Amino acid sequence: MNARSFKRIALVGASPNPAKYGNIILRDLMRKGFEVLPVNPNYDEIEGLKCYRSVRELPKDVDVIVFVVPPKVGIQVAKEAVEAGFRRLWFQPGAESEEIREFLESQGVEYSFIKCIMVETG
Repeated sequence: MNARSFKRIALVGASPNPAKYGNIILRDLMRKGFEVLPVNPNYDEIEGLKCYRSVRELPKDVDVIVFVVPPKVGIQVAKEAVEAGFRRLWFQPGAESEEIREFLESQGVEYSFIKCIMVETG
């Protein structure tokens, strides 16, 4: 996956807390000119952006869904994303697991593990 080709990025685990990666990544991608769609069921808005409660609510033309949540949350959201028709998922370091890998490979989904979206879009 070429991260620099993305235009519209959904961020699962987006946070209003500036000390958390869910906010650091959000602000970094916005600063670089990406359209970022925060996903977090606990907020209506983050950094002035409409926050989606679930990946099921996202517009279908999202280029990639980035995960910055623990693997236990990530596997559930990954299943929802695949059911909703999303085919490109990016797991930040620490968000991946073998269970997630096995699921994604069984579904033929394009995914990234280990690589940091902030580095790859730099």
